[in-house]
Amino acid sequence: MVMVSDNYIVGTFLVSLFGFVSLFILRRNNKSKKKMEKGSREFNIQTDAVNGTDIRECAPENGSGDDVIIVGAGVAGAALAQTLGKDGRRVHVIERDLTEPDRIVGELLQPGGYLKLVELGLEDCVEEIDAQRVLGYALFKDGRNTRLSYPLEKFHADVAGRSFHNGRFIQRMREKAATLPNVRLEQGTVTSLLEENGTIRGVQYKTKDGQELRAYAPLTIVCDGCFSNLRRSLCNPKVDVPSCFVGLVLENSELPFSNHGHVILADPSPILFYPISSTEVRCLVEVPGQKVPSVANGEMANYLKTVVAPQVPPELHDAFIAAVDKGNIRTMPNRSMPADPHPTPGALLMGDAFNMRHPLTGGGMTVALSDIVVLRDLLRPLHDLHDAASLTKYLESFYTLRKPVASTINTLAGALYKVFSASPDQARKEMREACFDYLSLGGIFSTGPVALLSGLNPRPLSLVLHFFAVAIYGVGRLLLPFPSLQRMWIGARLISSAPGIIFPIIKAEGVRQMFFPATVPALYRAPPLD
Repeated sequence: MVMVSDNYIVGTFLVSLFGFVSLFILRRNNKSKKKMEKGSREFNIQTDAVNGTDIRECAPENGSGDDVIIVGAGVAGAALAQTLGKDGRRVHVIERDLTEPDRIVGELLQPGGYLKLVELGLEDCVEEIDAQRVLGYALFKDGRNTRLSYPLEKFHADVAGRSFHNGRFIQRMREKAATLPNVRLEQGTVTSLLEENGTIRGVQYKTKDGQELRAYAPLTIVCDGCFSNLRRSLCNPKVDVPSCFVGLVLENSELPFSNHGHVILADPSPILFYPISSTEVRCLVEVPGQKVPSVANGEMANYLKTVVAPQVPPELHDAFIAAVDKGNIRTMPNRSMPADPHPTPGALLMGDAFNMRHPLTGGGMTVALSDIVVLRDLLRPLHDLHDAASLTKYLESFYTLRKPVASTINTLAGALYKVFSASPDQARKEMREACFDYLSLGGIFSTGPVALLSGLNPRPLSLVLHFFAVAIYGVGRLLLPFPSLQRMWIGARLISSAPGIIFPIIKAEGVRQMFFPATVPALYRAPPLD
């Protein structure tokens, strides 16, 4: 009896111990599963029906995941990532190449753009990159020159233009954005937008090691630059390529006017010089049309030495020839494209993917940074971005609110390119001469246009008034002191050709949004309720 009782006791003990251990293991697994579900995303493997490759799908669970996907981390994308991240948004940036870019444009930030940089808290990104202060422009024509200073008297002493290596500036902004815990920068190539019932839900992209992934967010912002392959579904792209820039770097040379951009009204097109570091000066030679002389066979070097060099200021001539002989000659097409968006739920275009203007005036970064300020202010009242239809209707006001800055800079860039380029037409020649003399008058005749150019006074009406004032001034030069029939005829053609220069640009920008924004209903839409 004693032995049987002992067996029961041992058996009961073993069964109880087994049950306790089993219960402990089950509870531990359950807790672990809940923890993973709470803090992670679910990955589904799907097979592409076309090429048979696996696509890894990253889907948010229980409200976790990204708020915004940004395609591209150039000037617009990097600045936007930092701005939205600082406001608490969870941002996923996908950039094709995260190494330092090497470009020959995007190197001059106007004072108006610098003010937007300050407003976004990014002014330190022009520090520690050997950026140079720019205080205005010097204009050269037929051996004459005039200096045009930015009207900076009413601003803080630090406010001025900045010129720099484009890649250094972009890397500084990327590094600053990456310091935020809620901003994730990833190298990859976005191949398509993911659409569902007319709404963009995210993107499909290929990582740098070739893996196909899908990422989802309630808002996708495309900032993939002037060569965007995604813009076609979000806007009506009408890209014009009127000319190309040929880029050189002059080393250890002194500009005639320190801390100024230099514009030479050469034949057939303008030549630009501006500092990009304490020892380097960028030279951009504009070549009309889309076909440029070949760099490989020496045609370009010959063109630069025989056609361009004789028109370069004497102070820069030797350094220019040395830069040509060095052989690091690069070309880039100059593109312009008016903003013509298709409002699409779940997606938005920004930067050069959305809107481009001729780079003659260096206004691209100013427009991009100004657009980011507008978008940031529109998104700030919103805590939830998931109602794509309501969000899209609300964000239609973005296209009107951006117009004062964007349309002024775009129109001025297009008009100045046409006026500054040489032409066999006598009326156009007189318009070019009148523009140089008008700006040389000083006072309001120079500060007004330069305030427009710098982004400090982005008023479309002021732009139109100054443009036609130049045309009228040109007619006055022809008729005084004694008019002749020939001069009267040229004056009549000058004044009649002026609208043909500026009005097509204004029409493309949108007359109503540009001059009468208060009549656009979208301007008064309230943010959707969360």
